Amino acid sequence: MTDIPALESFAPGLRTLVFGAGGGIGAAFAAELGTHPRVARVYAAARSAEAPWRFDLRDEASIAAVAAAAAADGPLDLVIVATGVLHTGTLRPEKSWRSLDAAALAEAFAINATGPALIAKHTLGHLRRDAKSAFACLSARVGSIEDNRLGGWHAYRASKAALNMLVRTCAVELRQRNPGALCVALHPGTVDTPLSQPFQGGVDPAKLFTPTRSARAMLGVLDRLNPADSGRLFAWDGQAIPF
Repeated sequence: MTDIPALESFAPGLRTLVFGAGGGIGAAFAAELGTHPRVARVYAAARSAEAPWRFDLRDEASIAAVAAAAAADGPLDLVIVATGVLHTGTLRPEKSWRSLDAAALAEAFAINATGPALIAKHTLGHLRRDAKSAFACLSARVGSIEDNRLGGWHAYRASKAALNMLVRTCAVELRQRNPGALCVALHPGTVDTPLSQPFQGGVDPAKLFTPTRSARAMLGVLDRLNPADSGRLFAWDGQAIPF
């Protein structure tokens, strides 16, 4: 197991906000940050009714409320958006264009692109300005237009590609407003969570990560990035992935 990154590129006493802390990867982020010696506070926001910091990606007011409450204590050093959908009771990755469905496309875009964009809207302005800070969204390698050689999975690919573009455009504006901050997309690898479980049959066990391993790897990537890397998509191992 990879040791948790030192996070020494950030100022000590990090204040972190994790959206999606009720999911596998989000919970791992919250847990790892919650025990890190350089982290002062973790605001773990989740969809469940029991969550102290409750939000819904389809409810902008709930996102704004969580962001405002977290920022009320001071600027944020790290905002992580660990949300996403690949399949539900009605949403399934398409094998052909013949399976395209308007409702499925709308659902994928609402969760994978619009929701994270609204989180960016309400949190980017709260990032720390006197030291390195970062906003990071979980994206996916299959959202890379250049890397798409297999086709299929239309709604998921397209919604993640849209997220990548939103990250890029937000990064351009963020560079003007807060030059020391980053806005990036991260590919977590294939992680053993409910999102990937129906599709793990052909995955090499050595390439199937636990949520903790993936979260630690991505924290390591964030630790190594600098403002010049803002607006890009990076894999769990630090490899830059083309949009």
